[in-house]
Amino acid sequence: MHDMWKDMFVISLPILEKILRPVIVYFFLVVMLRLSGKRELVQLNPFDLVVLLTLSNTVQNAIIGDDNSVSGGLLGATSLLAINYLVIRFLYKHKKLDRIVEGNADVLIEGGRVRTQHLKSELITVAQLEAAARKQGFPSLAEVDQCVLEPGGTLSFIGKKPDVEDQRHRELLERIDHLNSEVALLQGARPPATA
Repeated sequence: MHDMWKDMFVISLPILEKILRPVIVYFFLVVMLRLSGKRELVQLNPFDLVVLLTLSNTVQNAIIGDDNSVSGGLLGATSLLAINYLVIRFLYKHKKLDRIVEGNADVLIEGGRVRTQHLKSELITVAQLEAAARKQGFPSLAEVDQCVLEPGGTLSFIGKKPDVEDQRHRELLERIDHLNSEVALLQGARPPATA
C-alpha cells in the first residue's frame, strides 16, 4: 500500500523542472499558433480540429517528462494556469505588445463584397465563410455587410441594413395592408343593401 501512495504523490523529477516544462511548452505553443495564423483558432474544418486535438497529446510528454504522479500533474497544471494568468495580466497592461502577440483583425467582407485576397491569405474558402455565416443566422453572404476575422480567431458578421428607399417601401406596404384590413372590417359591419 505504501508504494501506491508513493507512486501517486512523490514527484520523481526536480520541482523546478516540473514547473519549467509546462512554461516552455506554453510559450512554444503561443508562438507557433500565432505564426500559423488565426485560421488554426477558428477551427473551420475537421483537419484543423484534428491538428489542435493531437497537438495537446503531442506535447504531453514534454510537459510531464518521466513523472506520472498526481502531484506532478497538479504541479504542471498549476504552472500552466499561473503562467497563463500572468501573461494575460501583463498583456492587458501593455496594449502594444498585446497587439503584436494577438495580431490585427482582418476584414473578409466589406460593403457586402467578399475580399477574396484576404480569404486566400487566411486560407479560408468561400464555402467555409458561408458555413460560418449560417451558424450566426445569415442565410447567405448576400445578407452580410461586413465580416471580420478577429485576432482571437472568431468571425464577426454584421448584416446589411436596408436603405432608406427599401424601408419606405416596406412602411407603405404595411400601411396599405392596414387600410385594406380596416376597409374589410367596415364592409363587414354594414347591413346588406336593400333593393
